[in-house]
Amino acid sequence: MRIAVASLGESEDSEISNVAGRAPFYLVFEEGKLVDTLKNLFRFGGGGSGTSIAKMLSDNKIDKVIAGKFGPNVEAFFKEKNIQIIEKKGKVKDVLQ
Repeated sequence: MRIAVASLGESEDSEISNVAGRAPFYLVFEEGKLVDTLKNLFRFGGGGSGTSIAKMLSDNKIDKVIAGKFGPNVEAFFKEKNIQIIEKKGKVKDVLQ
């Protein structure tokens, strides 16, 4: 299972981003190990960042996404793609326990 965590930084010690679409990074884990760091190129600018990042994560074969909060459009996209979403706060490493 591939899990992406919306993160304010590039390490497991970083805080989870409060907003999925505007997270600076997505840390990708497989079997509890960090395997990739995706920079969110869509976080600046006008609307639509959430659905753009959702498509990027779907293209990266993500099964589950963790963030502080998901907007309705992003939530609908993930549901359509059968990607589970979980709203959590705290440090990235703590939610993977």
